[in-house]
Amino acid sequence: MTLAPRKLFVTTALPYANGAFHIGHIMEYIQADVWVRFQRMRGHTVHFVCADDAHGAPIMIAADKVGKTPQEFVAGIAAGRRTYLDGFAIAFDHWHSTDSPENVELSQSIYRALRAEGLIDVREIEQFYDPVKGMFLPDRYIKGECPVCAAKDQYGDSCESCGAVYSATELRNPFSALSGAAPELRRSEHYFFRLSDPRCVAFLQDWTRQSDRRGEARLQPEVLAKAQEWLGGPEGGKLADWDISRDAPYFGIEIPDAPGKYFYVWLDAPVGYLASLKAYCNKSGLDFEALVADPEVEQFHFIGKDIIYFHVLFWPAMLHFAGRKTPERVNVHGFINVSGEKMSKSRGTGISPLRYLELGLDPDWLRYYLAAKLNSKVEDVDFNPDDFIARINSDLVGKLVNIASRCSNFLTRRFDGKLGATDTAALATFAGSWSGPDALAELYERRDSGKVVREVMQYADAVNQYVDARKPWEIAKDPAREGELQMVCSTAMTAFRDLVLLLSPIIPGLTERALAQFGAAERGWAAIGSPLPPGHQVAPYQHLTTRVEAKSIDALFDMPASAKAAPGTAPKAAATTPAPRPTVSIDDFAALDLRVALVSAAEAVAESRKLIRLTLDVGALGTRTVFSGIRSAYEPEQLVGRHVILVANLAPRKMKFGVSEGMVLSAGSDDPAQGNGIYLLEPGAGAKPGMKVS
Repeated sequence: MTLAPRKLFVTTALPYANGAFHIGHIMEYIQADVWVRFQRMRGHTVHFVCADDAHGAPIMIAADKVGKTPQEFVAGIAAGRRTYLDGFAIAFDHWHSTDSPENVELSQSIYRALRAEGLIDVREIEQFYDPVKGMFLPDRYIKGECPVCAAKDQYGDSCESCGAVYSATELRNPFSALSGAAPELRRSEHYFFRLSDPRCVAFLQDWTRQSDRRGEARLQPEVLAKAQEWLGGPEGGKLADWDISRDAPYFGIEIPDAPGKYFYVWLDAPVGYLASLKAYCNKSGLDFEALVADPEVEQFHFIGKDIIYFHVLFWPAMLHFAGRKTPERVNVHGFINVSGEKMSKSRGTGISPLRYLELGLDPDWLRYYLAAKLNSKVEDVDFNPDDFIARINSDLVGKLVNIASRCSNFLTRRFDGKLGATDTAALATFAGSWSGPDALAELYERRDSGKVVREVMQYADAVNQYVDARKPWEIAKDPAREGELQMVCSTAMTAFRDLVLLLSPIIPGLTERALAQFGAAERGWAAIGSPLPPGHQVAPYQHLTTRVEAKSIDALFDMPASAKAAPGTAPKAAATTPAPRPTVSIDDFAALDLRVALVSAAEAVAESRKLIRLTLDVGALGTRTVFSGIRSAYEPEQLVGRHVILVANLAPRKMKFGVSEGMVLSAGSDDPAQGNGIYLLEPGAGAKPGMKVS
């Protein structure tokens, strides 16, 4: 099928520049890279770029802790990126940074356009200020005595001792977790993007429901449903305005005509997509403004499900009302787990991409395994070590490479490496074992790489069955059957060439080694299914890949005694362990009534910057309302449908927002340099609302 050439602009989510890549980054990059490689095989032009998300208070604080400027800290992180990208064959055209002249220019330009549209408001808000550090403090950087139980050293949003949630201004004897100084309450002007403006709501109601130019929905069904929930359905009215400013000192981009004010990192981060493309255009001699304004250029984003809100609401609204093109489609994927569990280094269930490469494990193995698991839905991917070993050894070694290893040498040893005529009946049988290149092209286009893998392996099964039935090693014993031997091996090798072409977006390293046997033969998508002519030269068989050994995968989860520091940072010091609290008796613990609860509804408390009102289904105990200080870590919409652990017999607490009827359990760090991490505790799969926890 001949296709009109397409022009594509493709990005992945920008990683925050405070640490090395984790396996979630690599999974996303592999998914996008597979799609990009497929598009290039089809003859389309693709500009594939990304960048480090380099701004924000956490980076500024982390850099200060190790005695570096934010720029030096970020540069150290950036210096380590290439090892991962090259190691896993992620073929970005350009990698950039949001701390760049291009991003300053574009972010300020977009802001000015939004201001001209009347979509920027200036409002005064009240915050705690650290007079020693000279900066306004996020709530998680404020500590003091709980206003309810008087427990000391509690955070500025909730008490870890009694579970109370409160405003930082309610803390007794508050102090800065950064300097120890008593904070001062000060007022400050903040800038807001009016996302609640009826124009924004109307645009987003329409944009989220549209299809791309191929007729595929712009948003996956799960993402569209979530977007409509945020938008409040057809009537709208649920969107809140977005605080887009931070006060100096702050590592970021200055807001034009607003001395001492900086863009909040989530404004300039997505603009980094355009900034990276602009930098790439500058070095490639392309006209950036003409490229992004070209109606034929399609813009695609690959992101994780945790940042949907920013990419389907803020980002398209910003672009549209700044007079720029909006994304063609946003492709969302789930998270990656290990053997059904969330990643955890302490439990030995974390996968270090760098460790993977250092152990000499083939990057194509991981690319193939993840591609076999990924699809067009927003589903989590599970890495199971036993399944990984079995799939690679069965599919890549036992099925794909097995064809070439059994047939190639007969051609080079007996026929000077020349292909003969092919068995047309066998080729027809192969064709009937899978859906054909056009169908697989559509699967690639829809990001259903798992289905692609299954189809290709059906094809490989048919070829192996043919080789098993014809037994070239037996034919080779009879000199009178030379022609038959050449035909059988030529047929198998022609099919092998098709198989590696079909998988080449997924396993580029193995593909390159395999196709080297076929010389300068056409390698585009159109070559699939076109037999190589008799006499085509085939090079001697070369090693393509090995079997996965269990000990290698065991080593992947057996981290070295001294973990290496992230690039640009000092070696990690041992974590400070909080002093243990006094022991309690079993009777003390038994007095707590811990229950599994289902979050049936969640909404931000308008009068608070940190509270979320949770409506909990506790089974036979009925419904409870709990105010939880977790807004810095979770959007309300992320919580609906999740199971949590509830302290069900905690005395109700009357707050100005209502009565809180319990407490949900969470974990967090006492080290402010580790960020504002709050992690809700969840029961294992199968737990039901109302079940007792003991």
